[in-house]
Amino acid sequence: MIPGEHLHARAELLSSPYLSGAHALLPGNRCELLRDGAEAFPAMLEAIRSARRTVRLCTYMFYDDAVGRLFARALAAAARRGVAVQVLYDAVGNWCVPRRFYERMREAGVDVRPFKPLSLRWLWSFIRRDHRKLLAVDGEVAFVGGLNVSAHWAPAGHGAGWRDDVLRVEGPAARALERSFRASWRFHFGRRGRRFHLHLLQALRQKRAERLAAERGEVALAVLSNRRSIHRAYLHAISRARHSVRIAAAYFVPDRRLVRALQDAAARGVEVELLLNGKSDHPLVQACARAFYARLLGAGIRIYEWCSATLHSKTAVVDGVWGTIGSFNLERTSLWLNHEVNVVFADPDLGRALDHRFLQDAGRCHRVEPALWSRRPLWQKLLERVLYRFRRLI
Repeated sequence: MIPGEHLHARAELLSSPYLSGAHALLPGNRCELLRDGAEAFPAMLEAIRSARRTVRLCTYMFYDDAVGRLFARALAAAARRGVAVQVLYDAVGNWCVPRRFYERMREAGVDVRPFKPLSLRWLWSFIRRDHRKLLAVDGEVAFVGGLNVSAHWAPAGHGAGWRDDVLRVEGPAARALERSFRASWRFHFGRRGRRFHLHLLQALRQKRAERLAAERGEVALAVLSNRRSIHRAYLHAISRARHSVRIAAAYFVPDRRLVRALQDAAARGVEVELLLNGKSDHPLVQACARAFYARLLGAGIRIYEWCSATLHSKTAVVDGVWGTIGSFNLERTSLWLNHEVNVVFADPDLGRALDHRFLQDAGRCHRVEPALWSRRPLWQKLLERVLYRFRRLI
């Protein structure tokens, strides 16, 4: 491709109709789609072992199991060789983990802290959690997706074999993901009373560093760390779909706007397909999700249930061009309460890869047939109806 054509193609992607004007796109990223812990864990550990300056890890679950101990040793080794290592884990997501597990990392020089330890005084501290899954190394490479640090994501035989997706990012978006972590860390643990102009100076320097960050590839990404903006990105892209909408959702209790957007897309002749859990770690959420099946199937939407193990992916791809990967679930806690982070892109190569992965997974699933679904047992219908009434609390 000659330079003029390259710039024209790039400009078209940056002005893609699938992307909201509110997206702050960062061009020049190299991306690699990783499948499950089998691909993601080795890549993440290699990045930690190669770190020269900083390692910043945010995870909802960081368990004291085979995978957790492997990461703990890698983080401790990085801290011992002079790398600044920060780890933020959610207090509720890790309530059963012995404190000694984190203390050993602290003794090695890792700055590891819980997000909002439980407090009887403040109920809000219990229900609003940090659900992000993010690893940023040296501001140059980052990983974002739905995968936690736990043997749940290790391959079957070594762990539970949960199904998940992670995006490895090199380039300016990696620095933006690191900045998202730093902003959260500073908000919760930063020194009180620091003068405003110092904050402003630091923010300006960070933005300049992002502009000057070396471009590594051709993918333009937007980093969305506001849960409402992630939800709007879904709605915006689905409303502009012309051919296909494919969503893999670990926990699916959508609001009315999303249900309507999916139904409208199907009515326009768009092929709408959902990959949902057939074997969930949260059975009540799964039963509540099934309360939506009848109206979705009635609109011509195809539903596949992943029954091999637990599905934990949170991805979507529209027309094989627009896509998103991150921690955001299509249910109430992600939309109204939790801290989340997703990346959004409009790139045909990455879009095709995500689209192909969805179709591969769908081929291994049980497809929900409308005729058979209508004949399910009465007790299931009653349970789904009751749970649907309480969907805002699940």
